[in-house]
Amino acid sequence: MKWYVDQSAGFEGDGSKERPFTRISDAARIARPGDEVLVAPGIYREYVDPAVGGVESARITYRSTQMKGAVITGAEVLGGWKKDGEIWTTCVDNSIFGSYNPYTTYVYGDWYFAGKTKHTGAVFLNDKMLYEASSVDDCRSDLKSEVSWVPEDSLYKWYAEQSADGKRTVFWCNFQDKDPNQENVEFLVRRECFMPSRTGIGYITVSGFKVDKAATTWAPPAAFQDCMIGPHWSKGWIIEDCEISNSKCSGIGLGKYYDPDNDHYFTTKHVKSPTQMERDAVCRGQYHGWLKEFIGGHIVRRCDIHHCEQGGIIGRMGGVFSLIEDNHIHHINNMMELGGAEIAGIKMHAAIDVIMRRNHIHHCTMGIWCDWEAQGTRISANLLHDNQRPSFAKQLDGGMSCQDIFVEVGHGPTLIDNNILLSDVSLRIATEGVAMVHNLICGAFSYVGKGTGPRYTPYHIPHRTEVMGFMTILHGDDRFYNNIFVQKWPSEDFVVKNDSRDQKEVENRQVGTHVWDEYPTYEEWIAQFDMDSPVPDMAALEPAHEGHLPVWCGGNIYFNGARAYRAEEDGRVDTEHCVSADVEETADGWVFRTDLYQWLGGMKCRMIHSDLLGKAFEPEERYENPDGTAITFDTDYFGKHRGTDVIPGPFAQESDCILVSALK
Repeated sequence: MKWYVDQSAGFEGDGSKERPFTRISDAARIARPGDEVLVAPGIYREYVDPAVGGVESARITYRSTQMKGAVITGAEVLGGWKKDGEIWTTCVDNSIFGSYNPYTTYVYGDWYFAGKTKHTGAVFLNDKMLYEASSVDDCRSDLKSEVSWVPEDSLYKWYAEQSADGKRTVFWCNFQDKDPNQENVEFLVRRECFMPSRTGIGYITVSGFKVDKAATTWAPPAAFQDCMIGPHWSKGWIIEDCEISNSKCSGIGLGKYYDPDNDHYFTTKHVKSPTQMERDAVCRGQYHGWLKEFIGGHIVRRCDIHHCEQGGIIGRMGGVFSLIEDNHIHHINNMMELGGAEIAGIKMHAAIDVIMRRNHIHHCTMGIWCDWEAQGTRISANLLHDNQRPSFAKQLDGGMSCQDIFVEVGHGPTLIDNNILLSDVSLRIATEGVAMVHNLICGAFSYVGKGTGPRYTPYHIPHRTEVMGFMTILHGDDRFYNNIFVQKWPSEDFVVKNDSRDQKEVENRQVGTHVWDEYPTYEEWIAQFDMDSPVPDMAALEPAHEGHLPVWCGGNIYFNGARAYRAEEDGRVDTEHCVSADVEETADGWVFRTDLYQWLGGMKCRMIHSDLLGKAFEPEERYENPDGTAITFDTDYFGKHRGTDVIPGPFAQESDCILVSALK
């Protein structure tokens, strides 16, 4: 059955081609498995709440008939502006908000560090989010934000407060030289754009829409994760060819259901640590159907995700077994109004058997953050660059450090292969069980051996969600094969300050695997256990059981002062040549330029495969495909065959100028 929607239709229809619905919500109430909802171009100011999901053999598909022509938005036009000195003012009746007023609701919650000062609402001028002022006088001010990555934009401000009778929200805005009565001014009204209110509404495809502007809330791992669009704890969604932008917090949500007994527990009750509540969330999830048969298996592909202030794609447990591919994710958290531990282009907790490939991620506070249980996770053939704070911007108090990839408190196996990593920190690695194969790494490894504390985190039965056990992070159990390391950025240690908590962190900026020099080789590690002893001495082995796990390193090449692990096998440190590696945007796409390939000097490496990488220590799971089959790394960044002459890095053949992304 086909249902038709056209907001420009002159009357309420019945969903037929001749008499289309005027609202997508009308179709979402009656669509059944196998149906297709065809939406004509236009702006749909509504919250779409699908009543029924599809089934694996008969999906429900929502399709924009013109690519990105149908716009689903959580915003309304804000008019009636009057001058108030150099700024403007207007008001709206609070009845428009229903039970959720974004201008009395603050962004706050577990793992939020930037203070309860920003609301979930916002005002937009010509599709650009204005900065929230702290008062009317602040709104009049011509001071720029010191932490914004785009400080000139911070002169455009808004402020709101409630009228004396509590019935209206009054706005003041600084539009600089713009007349709001002649421009497109909108304000956030709805919390979501396209997301089931109930769990279990699965097998839905959303294709070709622009999903724009919503008053989403802060979405930490032990709370309800509402976003502009997402499956809300179900199975088998496909979100494809969409533009996702201008969420106050996050864009696409593959995350957690609402659990009233564990929703922002630390923030509201204080007495249990947020880490404890995350462990509880994992265990409680088993009672809420967190099994491969019922949850996850989503696909997010070919989407343009940008200008969201918490995350582009986020998820806790609900994104397991998913595929995230060919997306352009950029300009996330650049306003620096929000700060906390859930901010990244992609932020996934429990990314079990999640594949993230061929994504282009840039100008984000963090590129990809895999937090807890990155087991069976594969990050492959992605381009990441400019995921670092500009030199002119101060560190946001409560904000996060920047890097291309952050893997935190997991036990692996986490596989990172064939990526181009160009930011000043390539990998923050407060974890264990990571394999890096055939990457170009131009930034440092930071937090090696740090940042985990006494956190017991779970590992799972291979390729399942059922918990196998819990363990602290011993660090190590890492593998580095056939990578190219380039010291692209200054090598001096970087100091990060957090004034509100009187903290100072020193982060490494020296590129290379040398940061594991104190870690044992496998031979050194296994020798501690006296494997020939018929009766092992538990007390004597206690230091070995609590010590660092081994590290493997081979076939890597190091340039510009990048340094190698002390036991590097078949590697090379080039001290003669100064190489470059840069990416730039052109009319045809993003182009990567480097001269490093002329200095490989015929270096050849062995072919890497699952059996060579072995198993991650705690889950005893191979670095393999989600279906349990072995991986041979015989294809490169472009999917080209490597052949018998294997060279380090993400490209099978030497080249100086390569179109690495056609995304514009």
